[in-house]
Amino acid sequence: MSLILASQSAGRRAILASAGVPHEALSAPCDEDLEKARLRAAGMDAAGLAQGLADLKALSVSAERPAAFVLGCDQTLALETGEMFDKAPNLDALAVQLAQLSGRTHSLFAAMSIARGGEVIWRHLDEARMTMRALSPAFIADYLAAEGEGLLSGVGGYRIEGRGIQLFKTVEGSHFTIIGLPLLPLLAFLRETGLIRQ
Repeated sequence: MSLILASQSAGRRAILASAGVPHEALSAPCDEDLEKARLRAAGMDAAGLAQGLADLKALSVSAERPAAFVLGCDQTLALETGEMFDKAPNLDALAVQLAQLSGRTHSLFAAMSIARGGEVIWRHLDEARMTMRALSPAFIADYLAAEGEGLLSGVGGYRIEGRGIQLFKTVEGSHFTIIGLPLLPLLAFLRETGLIRQ
């Protein structure tokens, strides 16, 4: 039996490797933007959107590798008003997004789905609530200049494990959820299925 991560996310791969979980990583062959638009048009909230996209990624790889356990993951960000944010396309757009998040509380939803044989057999959704301090335009400019385009790979535009922690006043939730892979529930499932030792 093998575990496939349906993602090339460096953060998720590093979490699995550090935890001693053997896996391979494959890009999910699906149109994520099209599915995201479909789910939003159906009125899906941020939590449902994250789970739906995690399902899609897991199922798309499972169709090609039906004997494997395929882990699909997704993360969404929403303000308390329900307004959702996508990954910024460039640093100028990210500066605008960080200004919008400044001084406010948002939720990060991290969803995981495991598919085998073309069916989703396990799901987990976790939430982290994060309150940014008031960010000055000068701080945002300095932060983006120091961190660069690597920030564009995450929906929040920050790397909490590095300089991004300076953006926040309070953080409620698992560090792993913030990075995008709620690890402890996943490890419990992998032990139950025999993919890692009890």
